[in-house]
Amino acid sequence: MGYNFAFEVDKTARQTPDKTAVYCVREYGEIEQLSYDELRRRSNQLARALMTNGIHKGSRVLVLLPKGMEPYIVYLALLKTGATVMPGSEMLRSSDIRYRVHHAGATAVIAHHTLTGEVDDSRVDCPTLTHFYSVGSDVRGWTTLASLVRDVSDADLSMETEDSDIAFLSYTSGTTGGPKGVVHRYAWPREHLAVAGTYWFDAKPTDIAWATAGPGWAKWVWSPFVSILGNGATAFVYKGRFQPDTYLQLMQDHRVSLLCATPTEYRLMAKVRDISKYQIALRSACSAGEPLNREVIDTFARQFQITVRDGYGQTENSLLVGTLRDMEVRAGSMGKPFPGTRVSIVDDDGHPLAVGEIGHIAVHKTHPTLFQGYLDDEERTRRAYRGEWYVTGDKGRVDEDGYFWFEGRSDDIIISAGYTIGPFEVEDALVKHPKVAECAVVASPDAERGHIVKAFVILRNPDDAEDQNIVAELQEHVKRTTAPYKYPRAIVFVDSLPKTNSGKIRRIELRQMEESAAASFEG
Repeated sequence: MGYNFAFEVDKTARQTPDKTAVYCVREYGEIEQLSYDELRRRSNQLARALMTNGIHKGSRVLVLLPKGMEPYIVYLALLKTGATVMPGSEMLRSSDIRYRVHHAGATAVIAHHTLTGEVDDSRVDCPTLTHFYSVGSDVRGWTTLASLVRDVSDADLSMETEDSDIAFLSYTSGTTGGPKGVVHRYAWPREHLAVAGTYWFDAKPTDIAWATAGPGWAKWVWSPFVSILGNGATAFVYKGRFQPDTYLQLMQDHRVSLLCATPTEYRLMAKVRDISKYQIALRSACSAGEPLNREVIDTFARQFQITVRDGYGQTENSLLVGTLRDMEVRAGSMGKPFPGTRVSIVDDDGHPLAVGEIGHIAVHKTHPTLFQGYLDDEERTRRAYRGEWYVTGDKGRVDEDGYFWFEGRSDDIIISAGYTIGPFEVEDALVKHPKVAECAVVASPDAERGHIVKAFVILRNPDDAEDQNIVAELQEHVKRTTAPYKYPRAIVFVDSLPKTNSGKIRRIELRQMEESAAASFEG
């Protein structure tokens, strides 16, 4: 029998049944708690109910849930059935859902009652979907999980899974075409916990650990789910919107001891004017998603006597490079590869480069947390490798002491406030608007978010550019067409776009123009 993370969590439940596994605070202060034993029994109950209703080993299930206790129960239950979990952001729209269902051949969806409408808009085009389960209020045409588990036993069950079975199928944006389905096997949580999930995230059984990532993202699987439950800690969950002063107050009031947040969240918290009034007792703090700047590190060290440690990873693997506890922090550096792992800087042919040379950040094919490939896409998988090295798509360098430094994307992917956004998806949404003839989307440097999505748009009728509402109109159109976080925060109207002789848009010219403009402004 192979490794199954859900059954490992059950072991913790038997050892410390009354320990709080999930501590959830609603926006207006109400608190919900779930013990490890309750988590074990409720996930058992749901797993049995799902298996009775046709969810079995190998079933692919799209999960669309916001932050709360439910994702923990649902994910563990699905793993106990041997199914494949397809994390989905609550911001996905019907076109995103349709693509994922078609691509993966998903047969079931579990969605919060507020998110079922987007699925319903896709139903007629998704014949493989035969099971529709909702969380929360009753929805016509959906079966609530509450009714599904009624009178079902919560006794332990045993499902044999192999290490090579697909546990998670996460989708990540590509520069061309639709999102890529990233395949991770059932053994992945074991390997993640062995190094990154323990020595970088650093959760202890005594911690109230707050990892701010939301369900639907690979980072939620990394930290709020695997790293916290896998180390027997308590997962702190806040169901409200991000406000920097609210986050600081929550950490004070609920005695959060471990924080993992995005650099954007840290930056905005560091800018709170009266930050010194908060009495926060963090034992450990870390960040990932984009480079962390010196101002944030200095502010948290000065105000809370805590060093915020940076880290670097991808949906395709796990955290690869990081500043571990007791390691010297070098502001702006991602840290070092974890002991026993092979991460390097390579050239276009996959040959390791010398100290200080800029090249591709690459992971050796033997790395234990490396994905198994892109689902049903051998060509994309093959293109991701240079010889024995998987190339992340990022450029970097390594200094004489082995610290890695991020130098930028080697493709057109946009990372904004920790979100990974493919320009193709935004462009595809924009050109569906009747007033848009052509467009190009690139990353534009931004002080708070690292980068924002910026669109260069050619209108069918140039006079429409005089309409003072046109920018907001296009932004709202993108929000409705695809996930809202992808919308262009800046739009400029142009007469032409830079192109190659074959007619391909040269986004690199637009990116360089944005970077030069930002550098000139800073200068």
